[in-house]
Amino acid sequence: MENFEKRYEKIPVSIFTDADIASELVAKQVANLIKEKAKTGQMCTLGLVAGSTAVGVYENLVELHKKNGLSFQNVIVFNVNEYYPIEKDSYQSHYRFLHEYLFDEVDILPENIHLIPGDLKKEEIAEFCKSYEEKINDVGGIDLQLLGLDGRGQLGSNEPGSMSNSETRLITMDYSTRMGAASTFFGEENVPNHSITVGLKTIMKAKRIILMAWGEGKAKTIKKITEGTITEMLPASILQNHPHVSLILDTASAAELTRRKTPWLLGSVTWKPKLIKRAVFWLCEKLDKPILKLTERDYNDNGLGELVSQHGPANKINIKVFNDLQHTITGWPGGKPNADDSTRPERAYPFPKRVIVFSPHPDDDVISMGGTLARLSEHGHEVHAAYQVSGNIAVFDDEVARFLDFVRDIAPLYGFDEQKAQQAYQDTLKFFKHKKPGEIDLANIAACKSAIRQGEARSACRYLGIPEERTHFLNLPFYETGTVKKKPIGQEDIDIVKNLLQEVKPHQIFAAGDLSDPHGTHRVCYQAILEALEQLKGEEWLNDCHLWLYRGAWQEWDVSEIDMAVPLSPEESRIKRMAIFKHQSQKDRPLFPGTDPREFWQRAEDRNNATAVTFDKLGMAEYQAMELFVRYRFEKE
Repeated sequence: MENFEKRYEKIPVSIFTDADIASELVAKQVANLIKEKAKTGQMCTLGLVAGSTAVGVYENLVELHKKNGLSFQNVIVFNVNEYYPIEKDSYQSHYRFLHEYLFDEVDILPENIHLIPGDLKKEEIAEFCKSYEEKINDVGGIDLQLLGLDGRGQLGSNEPGSMSNSETRLITMDYSTRMGAASTFFGEENVPNHSITVGLKTIMKAKRIILMAWGEGKAKTIKKITEGTITEMLPASILQNHPHVSLILDTASAAELTRRKTPWLLGSVTWKPKLIKRAVFWLCEKLDKPILKLTERDYNDNGLGELVSQHGPANKINIKVFNDLQHTITGWPGGKPNADDSTRPERAYPFPKRVIVFSPHPDDDVISMGGTLARLSEHGHEVHAAYQVSGNIAVFDDEVARFLDFVRDIAPLYGFDEQKAQQAYQDTLKFFKHKKPGEIDLANIAACKSAIRQGEARSACRYLGIPEERTHFLNLPFYETGTVKKKPIGQEDIDIVKNLLQEVKPHQIFAAGDLSDPHGTHRVCYQAILEALEQLKGEEWLNDCHLWLYRGAWQEWDVSEIDMAVPLSPEESRIKRMAIFKHQSQKDRPLFPGTDPREFWQRAEDRNNATAVTFDKLGMAEYQAMELFVRYRFEKE
């Protein structure tokens, strides 16, 4: 890549197709450093980070150890931060994370592991922090520091406002940070208020730094720390001053960088159709003009003269982009019979179609495409709702107690065993009284939580006219661990998806195509679908099947990417909201809210309404709300 394409970037950036490929590369770089040091008889000192960003790196390092003989006997490690207070064996502790994902799987010597403890007495912390800094200095400093990135640019637990000369210390985590950790702790109220973290000065003293970030949720922060100015309110921006830092990204996290979002501002580009659309929509937003009002001068004055010279005049570009966008809009997501479908996003026939809507969790379908789901059902298509995981870990314990209390009350009315119902209720309350945050539920309690979410999903389907026999609960095994930490996807997961596809032989598949789900479940569920379809290649029915991708509650597709836009009326928006309300255990306050305090129905409505406003500003008809989809193109196409 030419240097001019990176001229706004103040940190060296490498972008990879996905996090798996990037993680493998980082692991190889760590392994090479370990081996280089070993050849000369030197110790290799690593600074490590806990959290989902680093999982792939550690898994690759473990594989290199087990299959390629990579030894960790010359490795010394320090971790960057730890919650306080927290016990070492707590599910959420970084101590446990690093042991489970790395130390317990390789041959590192115990005496070379230096981790920040979360169970110190308050009066011991200051002395420990001083000692920790001394230990790092005594071994010659950190050779390579691995870092992840919080959405607000934290490094370790250095909150916005942290001083550049800060060292290891106890800090108070602010509200946003604690909300971001709430999912791991099964509720905000369980998140510790403090953290012990190495400081920015300590981090910057590392000989080399690799900062990793995955997913769309990090994209805006990445742009700020890479192309913006250094500020204490964005701690990671200080990395601009480090002589040997690398920023490793996947395509999603790099989306806001100038070279990815607006590459025409950097020089000559190859004007493919999607890039033309993106440039035109960007110009419309910048000038607050609809597509058909853009002029030749608008293009020339805003860095798009090359586009006009190659594909102009401006009026020609405007009409082409306008028509292409208009043709994505349809009130018939399953195709409109007896109509010319040459410019429609979905073919007219066969009609009605067999449709499978895959939903990672039991409410993602209605949150993300509830209006479209209602429309498909209304139009008479054979709609199947397939819930890939139980979602049981997202049910509050109190919900279980409430349902068992209900069973206890109705037992005599239906001839149930009153004594068993009473015992189940009391045993459950006893377990909850002593349950620690993150502790695995008893099997019967997990089953009860699954039943709660299944009942809610069936209720939503009934409301939308989808019969119970077309409601499928796949309960993919990778999810059923009882904790937030999941197993890798396996053939048993893929086979379950394959079996349903073979049974239904759908003409349309809808699936969650977002890879930045905070818990990783959407990512794995999507991979299971793609792998199942790959293994079904050659099946005749697949030649007549379209795969449509929606986004979950956290992100929306960029308008320049979409292939189908389904408008919703005020009444249809209400229907969607009511379908979401059927998921009562997730109402008011979901167990895993992320940093967004809005309820799911509010997020969905705000997003759908904002999308409609975007279309309106581009010159399309004014709708109440819109749901967006991207079509996945199979290789055969």
